[in-house]
Amino acid sequence: MSTTGRGAPTATGRGMPAQTATAEREIVISRVIDAPRELVFEAFTEVRHLSQWWGPDGFTTTTRSFEFRVDGVWDFVMHGPDGTAYAEWITWTEIAAPERITLLHGESRDDPNPFESVLTFASDGGATRLEMRTVFRTKELRDEAVEKYGAVEGGRQTLGKLAAYVSSRGEG
Repeated sequence: MSTTGRGAPTATGRGMPAQTATAEREIVISRVIDAPRELVFEAFTEVRHLSQWWGPDGFTTTTRSFEFRVDGVWDFVMHGPDGTAYAEWITWTEIAAPERITLLHGESRDDPNPFESVLTFASDGGATRLEMRTVFRTKELRDEAVEKYGAVEGGRQTLGKLAAYVSSRGEG
């Protein structure tokens, strides 16, 4: 499924056309956010911002440690609306401000199946087109993330929370 209107999220479990060998292992979610690219990028660089919007609707985040730099780590717990705590761990593998962030995301440093996400930030007038391309090690891991954990809808909700957060920061 794919939509392209301003502000509307776009998501596909099939990835881009045949040019990519990882299509069956990908989730791609994009959204045009009505805020400047630098502000949207900054929302990913400081834990004080991330803790305000990260995660699907109803989730909150508690950070154990955070260092935004290549090889730096964000160790955190996401708390679901039902009270379930989900250990999470991200390491940044590439940072090209304000255009791109690449990261590995798993349950811990020792997670045997982390997934890689590449976030691209493109100026779109006064707005930002954000694309989050996530690649799993296998099609089965991708399918599990979609079917068991609601990864596509969770990603859409997360980008929706980001859009609301940066839009509110841009006012006044």
